[in-house]
Amino acid sequence: GALTIGTLDGANVEMAEEMGMDNIFIFGMKVEDVDNLRRSGYDTRRYLNRLPELKRCIDQIESGYFSPQEPHKFADFARNLVDNDRFCVFADYEDYIRCQNEVSELYMDWMKWTEKCLHNIASSGKFSSDRTIHEYAKEIWDVKQVEIDLNPPKE
Repeated sequence: GALTIGTLDGANVEMAEEMGMDNIFIFGMKVEDVDNLRRSGYDTRRYLNRLPELKRCIDQIESGYFSPQEPHKFADFARNLVDNDRFCVFADYEDYIRCQNEVSELYMDWMKWTEKCLHNIASSGKFSSDRTIHEYAKEIWDVKQVEIDLNPPKE
């Protein structure tokens, strides 16, 4: 029954189809936008220079602000985001903040929040593990189903 916030890719595409776009929080670029950004030369430093809040976050992660007992624990992670942001996290940052503000606003209206949660619960049947495993076996793993006749348990 949780409400989802995410980019429109992967499982979120299926979730949006089942639940409806009004019941999922989507932010960020579409696939074609990402392709265009990469072709034009995606430079993370441009975002860091333009968005002081984002730069402060990355600086705090790199400096050990969130892990004072192990200050270098996340330094490589932060540097990797700056040097190799393959998921375009920085490019989606501003839209994520906008979307998170929508989530926060909705959360203050518990009736609407609960209605969306219940709608998502009612729309979640497609995501059962049985269906997912069956679909993966057939479409991805190319595994044939085998019928097994089990004897009833002995009393």
